[in-house]
Amino acid sequence: MSKKAFYVTTPIYYVNGLPHIGHSYTTIAADCLARHKRQNGFQVLFLTGTDEHGQKVLKAAQEKGKTAQEFVDGIIPRFKEAWAKLNISYDDFIRTTEPRHVHSVQHVLDRLHKRGDIYEGVYEGLYCVPCEVFWTDAQAPDRVCPDCRRPVERIKETNYFFRMSAYQPWLIAHIEAHPDFIRPESRRNEVLSFLRNNELGDLCVSRPKARLAWGIPLPFSPDHVTYVWFDALVNYISALGYPEDKKKMDAFWPQALHLIGKDILRQHAVFWPIMLHALDLEPPRMIFAHGWWQVGEEKMSKSRGNVVDPLAVIDDFGIDVLRYFLLREVPFGLDGVFSRASLIKRFNGDLANDLGNLVYRSVTMIEKYFAGSVPALRESDADAYAGENILPRLRTLSADVAGHFDDLDFIAALEAIWALVNACNKYVEETKPWNLNKEGRSKELAVFCAVLGVSLRAVARELTPFMPDTAAKILEQVGGATVKKAAPLFPRIEDEQR
Repeated sequence: MSKKAFYVTTPIYYVNGLPHIGHSYTTIAADCLARHKRQNGFQVLFLTGTDEHGQKVLKAAQEKGKTAQEFVDGIIPRFKEAWAKLNISYDDFIRTTEPRHVHSVQHVLDRLHKRGDIYEGVYEGLYCVPCEVFWTDAQAPDRVCPDCRRPVERIKETNYFFRMSAYQPWLIAHIEAHPDFIRPESRRNEVLSFLRNNELGDLCVSRPKARLAWGIPLPFSPDHVTYVWFDALVNYISALGYPEDKKKMDAFWPQALHLIGKDILRQHAVFWPIMLHALDLEPPRMIFAHGWWQVGEEKMSKSRGNVVDPLAVIDDFGIDVLRYFLLREVPFGLDGVFSRASLIKRFNGDLANDLGNLVYRSVTMIEKYFAGSVPALRESDADAYAGENILPRLRTLSADVAGHFDDLDFIAALEAIWALVNACNKYVEETKPWNLNKEGRSKELAVFCAVLGVSLRAVARELTPFMPDTAAKILEQVGGATVKKAAPLFPRIEDEQR
């Protein structure tokens, strides 16, 4: 592969409900990264998809009077419609019911079984059906799930176990040797603390078919199906054609960046790297666990009934406004509070007052003073007349933004773009082009309009990963030799309580 590769993934989303803002946040962040890397010459693979097995899905299907397959087949179009409306540019959408995924999962199971890393045993303990997680008596002394606080069941059954405990020292050493393997640092510290202070048990990787028939059969025990998390994690390599497609694996796997919510950190930062190591595969390059969106004081969740529908937000404000808000409002990695009032404040301030106003008045002035023709910009003239705040920012903008993307700091990338936007707005106020025109200072006026034209093109380019439609609209107006005036990009919302 001639271009440098970049592989970014979202979690595969569980299909017992429809997409909400939490799903959208991870997916928009991944889309933004993918678009930026493509724009900068990378060969990109952006993977998303759906997790379709497990007890919760079977239960949801039964409640609808459908088979599990009928149920998941009916949900998938809703996810794809949501991603289309959110302008998500994924390269591959994997479903855990697809033959390619089933094949990879069964290969992984068979290989680990033959190596002795999967063995048969008896499990007796507590089980949370909604979370699909086993707990010990010590972990759930009050007989409720430590994660979701719902009642757990006591079960005893013959199952198959992955010898995860044997790899605990290796995982600790790997995390210590690779500071950027788990980010942000608070999550890395959380995982290390857990591993240093607890003995890893072996992971139960099966469920008896008699109790749960909806899953991938174990290749060495047709009476069992695969534990949903073991099944789901394999998607990151099954989408690369593992084990047969070595060329695709060699190109993309070393660059893997997993974006996840912090609630599934342990599965990704403990289960998954150990599974890979047991398969003689490298761990992903980075696992980044972002925070939760809250409504008021509570985490947004389907079980609480307080989820925000991203499609409804788009209907009110537009897709690019939602994308901008989610990536600008809260540092990636921390929790955030979603509110309509905060979104409107960003809309009126950053988008209407700063960006939209700059585009509209720049095009208006170029029309007025130069009959719509954007003057050419000569470096010597720009240095003489353009002001010290704009040109340095303009010259380093692309590199600055790229550096912030490498750090997964979306806010810093947007602040770098807005620093140029704000410098241009200040340039208008300080230069007073209307006075230049009145005084016949045509050369300075030409430089002024040329600088605005070049700056807006640079802003549009760097804004494209965040706000693809808005960037395209800016370039429609100022991307050519002649401007094409349009309506304001973001008309102010006057009633901020609506």
